[in-house]
Amino acid sequence: MHAFDALGDPVRRRILELLSDGEQTSGALTSAIRAEFGISQPAISQHLRVLRESGLASVRAAGTRRLYALEPAPLREADAWLERFRGFWGQRSDALGTELARGSRERRLGRRHGGDAHDATTNAAISAATSAAISAAISVAADATVTLPGTQPTTDGPTRKNGQ
Repeated sequence: MHAFDALGDPVRRRILELLSDGEQTSGALTSAIRAEFGISQPAISQHLRVLRESGLASVRAAGTRRLYALEPAPLREADAWLERFRGFWGQRSDALGTELARGSRERRLGRRHGGDAHDATTNAAISAATSAAISAAISVAADATVTLPGTQPTTDGPTRKNGQ
């Protein structure tokens, strides 16, 4: 299983967030996930198994307890793969930042020169430019959908046996 397959589920992402703070017992993870997501202990165990099988988490025995830890190598691989797409976001973020700064400057100048000189036309222009920058960023993100080599579509969570 590829790291992105495991990361596609919000429960597994939350487990990894908890593990980013350090080793956690299976009991502590189960308590936190049950409280946030309201799922059963067996379902949480399946999520932990998926994280182990994908290499994102490891487990070690400490007496009768099981301690889970985050394994960073698969996350580094995912980050390296995503690197080639960061340019799309950087350009759009820069454009949005420029438009926001321009609007902020225009508001400051308008207040200095008579308070309400920043009229509805200027507000509409700033709003339109900001909206265009956000729309462009969303469009690039939608166009950047890529299927990873060797992956297959998966369900959003553990499968249930016997159709339950």
